[in-house]
Amino acid sequence: MKLLRYGPVGHERPGILDAAGVLRDLSAHLTDLDAAALSPQRLDALRALDIDALPPVEGNPRIGVPFTGTRQFIAVGLNYVDHAAEAGMRVPKEPILFTKAVSCLQGPNDPVRRPRHSQKMDWEVELGIVIGQYTHYVEPDEALSHVAGYVIVDDVSEREFQTERGGTWDKGKGCATFGPVGPWLVTPDEITDVQSLDLWLDVNGQRMQTGQTSNMIFNCATLVSYISQFMQLLPGDIITTGTPPGVGMAKTPPRFLREQDVVELGIAGLGQQRHTVIAWDDPA
Repeated sequence: MKLLRYGPVGHERPGILDAAGVLRDLSAHLTDLDAAALSPQRLDALRALDIDALPPVEGNPRIGVPFTGTRQFIAVGLNYVDHAAEAGMRVPKEPILFTKAVSCLQGPNDPVRRPRHSQKMDWEVELGIVIGQYTHYVEPDEALSHVAGYVIVDDVSEREFQTERGGTWDKGKGCATFGPVGPWLVTPDEITDVQSLDLWLDVNGQRMQTGQTSNMIFNCATLVSYISQFMQLLPGDIITTGTPPGVGMAKTPPRFLREQDVVELGIAGLGQQRHTVIAWDDPA
C-alpha cells in the first residue's frame, strides 16, 4: 500500500493511492494515519479494503507527512561507502547515530526555510524506515518484521551548525523544516528488495546525488536491530538511514543552498519530493 495524508497543515486527512495512482480518501475507515494505525493488524485491515470503492480526492491537495505520532526521529551518519569516501572519513565500525528534532518534520513539497545566520545549508536524500510496533532488543533476522513501511527523507543539514559550533551533530540537523518526509508510506510488500533501491537528488534541475541502497555499510535490518539495543523503538518512529555521495559540502568548491533553490529528490517505488528554499521570515 501507498498511504498518505493530504490537506492543509493541521487538518490533514488519511488517504491511499490505488493501482492507477489515484488518491482515494480513507476517512470512512480511519480518523487519521497515526502511530496506532501502523500496527500489523491495522495495516492488514486496510489491505483488505476494496480500494477502488473508496471516494477519489478531487484536485491537487497539499501532501503532508504520511503519518502522525512520531516520537523519535533517529538518523544514521556515514552509512554509504562512497559518501564516507567523499567526506574523507573512515568507514565506521558501528553505526553513527544522532537525532533530528521531531519538530522539523514537514510535508514533502512544503518550502524549506533557511535558518537565521545559516551559511552552509545542505541536502541529503535518504531512505527512511518507519517502525510499526514496539521494538526492543530485536535480532537482525526479525527486525524487518517490525517495520510498517518506508519513506523518502531529505535530511536537510546546516553544516556550520553541525560541525563548526561544537557539541554533537544534532544542532545542524533539527532546524525547523529540516525533515521533509513522504509523499507516501510504502508498505514492505510493495518493495521487492529494500537493499536494491535507486536514490537521486537534483538542485535547480542539476543532478547532485545518485546512489543505491545496496551501497549501505549497515543495511536496514542491521540498523533496526542495532538501534533497538540502545533504545526502545515505538510505532511511528523514523530511522533515516544515511545518504549516498553528492552532498553540497563535498563539492569542489562546496555548494550550499540559497533562497529560491529548488530541491527535487526521489527513491524508486517511494515517489518524489520537491521543495523550494525560502528565507526564515518569508511567508510560505
